Amino acid sequence: MQHRGRTRTPPHRGLVPLAAGAGGLLAVLIGLVFLMLVLAIGDAQHSLLSARSGRPALTQVGVVQGTLFDMEGGQRSYVITHQDAFLEPWQAARAAYPAQAQRLVDVSTSPVQRRLAQQIQRSGQSFVDDYSVPLVAEARRGDPDASSTARTMEGKQRLDALRAQFSRYLQTERAAINQRENALEARMRMLTISASVGVGAAVLLIIAYGAYVTRVIVWPVRRMAGFATRLAAGDLAARVPPSGRREIGQLEAAFNTMAGSLEKSHRRLRLLYDAGTAVGNTLDVGRTADELVRVAVPRFADFVTVDLEESVLHGGEPTAAETVLRRVARGGVRDDSPLDPTGALIAVDPPPDGTRRTDAAPALIADLRVTRRATFPDARHTEQLLDYGMRSLITAPLTAQGVLMGVIVFWRTRDSPPFEKDDLSDAEELAAKAATAIDNARRYTRERETALALQRSLLPHGLPDCPSVDFAYRYLPTGTRAGVGGDWLDVIPLSGTRVALVVGDVVGHGIQASATMGRLRTAVRTLADVDLPPDELLTHLDDLVLHLDDGAGEQAGEVGSTCLYAVYDPVSRHCSLASAGHPLPFVITPQGSVEQAPGQAGPPLGLGGLPFETTDLDLAEGSVLALFSNGLVHSRSLDMGHGLDRLRRALTTAGEGEPLEAACDRVVAALRTGEPADDVTLLLARTRALPCDQVAAWEVPADPEQVAGARTLATGQLAAWKLDELSFTTELVVSELVTNAVRYGGDPIQLRLIRDTRMLICEVSDGSSTAPHLRRARVFDEGGRGLLLVARLTQRWGTRQTSAGKTIWCEQELPLPDASTHAPGSVDWCRE
Repeated sequence: MQHRGRTRTPPHRGLVPLAAGAGGLLAVLIGLVFLMLVLAIGDAQHSLLSARSGRPALTQVGVVQGTLFDMEGGQRSYVITHQDAFLEPWQAARAAYPAQAQRLVDVSTSPVQRRLAQQIQRSGQSFVDDYSVPLVAEARRGDPDASSTARTMEGKQRLDALRAQFSRYLQTERAAINQRENALEARMRMLTISASVGVGAAVLLIIAYGAYVTRVIVWPVRRMAGFATRLAAGDLAARVPPSGRREIGQLEAAFNTMAGSLEKSHRRLRLLYDAGTAVGNTLDVGRTADELVRVAVPRFADFVTVDLEESVLHGGEPTAAETVLRRVARGGVRDDSPLDPTGALIAVDPPPDGTRRTDAAPALIADLRVTRRATFPDARHTEQLLDYGMRSLITAPLTAQGVLMGVIVFWRTRDSPPFEKDDLSDAEELAAKAATAIDNARRYTRERETALALQRSLLPHGLPDCPSVDFAYRYLPTGTRAGVGGDWLDVIPLSGTRVALVVGDVVGHGIQASATMGRLRTAVRTLADVDLPPDELLTHLDDLVLHLDDGAGEQAGEVGSTCLYAVYDPVSRHCSLASAGHPLPFVITPQGSVEQAPGQAGPPLGLGGLPFETTDLDLAEGSVLALFSNGLVHSRSLDMGHGLDRLRRALTTAGEGEPLEAACDRVVAALRTGEPADDVTLLLARTRALPCDQVAAWEVPADPEQVAGARTLATGQLAAWKLDELSFTTELVVSELVTNAVRYGGDPIQLRLIRDTRMLICEVSDGSSTAPHLRRARVFDEGGRGLLLVARLTQRWGTRQTSAGKTIWCEQELPLPDASTHAPGSVDWCRE
């Protein structure tokens, strides 16, 4: 019995036996061809050697013939001349002849030639022994027969006989050589033909074998290589058409199986990757759940629902004991499913021990028609779900810190294959990523609410009404995941109906930035109470930031802080301001022109050692000062210069009588293009001016006798203002302050009374910078009770330094509103 999963053996014979058989046959045939070639070449070589063997015989015949002729010439020359010199070549030829004649016999290639060579050897030896030696002997004896005609004719006949033998030998040898050469040529032709046929047959066999290998192996492998290249390039749908032949068919089936597995794994990894990148980008619980639904539908499930505890939605800790969950997200391939909608309350079974832990893994219901009693959200709609087409589902817990926050359910309908056990791991991964993102969003929500609560507690809950300015402001905390920033604004009433306008920014976000902002705001208010000029106040604030520890061992100035401090005096309509790295405000005239305040912004707070510059402005009544933070005019998509131009255009109509509240809304709406990346702060302040009849000032000579005259001037002015009820107190206060100025101060001395809508302000200025100190006088002390008396009789009192000296002031609350007071702007204003 064949086991499941085992590769089936193809019915055809394998490629290995076929390739081995074809290769063996090709090798045998090529071997036979080459054997024939070797035999033919050996035969040709033998014929060539045989043809070459006659050449030494021909050469040796010439040598023997030359030796005999040399011998005959030497003996003839001696017979004629009888000189011994001619005997030397004769003797040499006579001595060499036997060996040369024997050499001729030895090199002869056939028996016939050998017999001819032996005849030549005998004839030549007979010529030497029977004719040449006796003839030389006769010539030495002087015998006249040696030179006779008979002896000469005898020698000629012997030589002619030898020449005939030599000719016959040469003819016979040349004929044999020609015959062998002709045979060699014929064999070479046969060898060429055999070699051509053998090589042609080998080439044809090789071509046939190559074609077979190409068709059976190379082409299928090349086709598979093309599909493998497509698969490697990312085309996971690449499949090889099955041929079903031998091992190539098995390879095709294995390739298609591998490609299918890769495609499935890629879909899974892509799903998890998209879940990791798309889920949790907003740090909002509801939007995070929606992101998970969009990732899972329709790639993993046809429908998805996400249910969470109510406390999780508000940043609270999950209790895992609630029996009712809130549906925060629902999605699917259609919108008409019977699943409960988003926002619905989903009842769940209470845990047995009161706490649902994360011990349980995702649960699979492969067929809802079979398993109907399972516990899952929307279980009460089981029949409706079945009628709708729901068939299988996976329920996965959303856990954080070992406690359930909620549950996510993946649904598939009858139009999709049911969930399998392999899908449980994907569901668990998706649920884990979603739970982490939701828990991060929950923590961010809690921390943001904490930071906002801290910031609200540190920011002014309601700015005081000031008679010198009308103002409106907007503060919008950032909506980014970094948390709220450290922007703040403030309106601080100062002495003499003056007012301080403050806007600051602490770089950074979160609780640390809010805490630093609270410290700086408190420090500014404290320094403002001292009535320091703007540049000196920022200098003290900069020194404070340098030494202010944030509780973590780091300087608060390291986070970067900016501040703009402006002081407006409604009596003189004079405004002085200084900036520590903050954008200078815009000034909108009553005619509607908008210009940024001149001057130079100083360094940010916390650098130390660098001066701050004060800018002085004279403002017409009804002018509007626009103080703002960087978040209003600068962002990642908006540079500072462009943002300032946009703000200038938006502020153009703010000075034409438009209510400041409406102007704030319009300006913020015009410049805010989306969720602010930083806190947005805007403070609009429209200036007022005190009419001349609400301010009275007198120069007082430095003479103690002039104190009574000062009292008379003050009570007379109060009578003109119909404030006789305050005459007694004012007379005492003026008397004490002027007396102190005459006694301890210096010229010039000035007395000024200011009447605004709520307070009567009495100011005495002198040329001395020495500030008085409140002290408790002893029983027998004659002085030291003046300031104590002033402090007890007035609402507030204090001192401030001026460029010419100092000013001591005090305030008394008006008993009743004075209907005769001129409305701001109804009369001309005056300068001090």
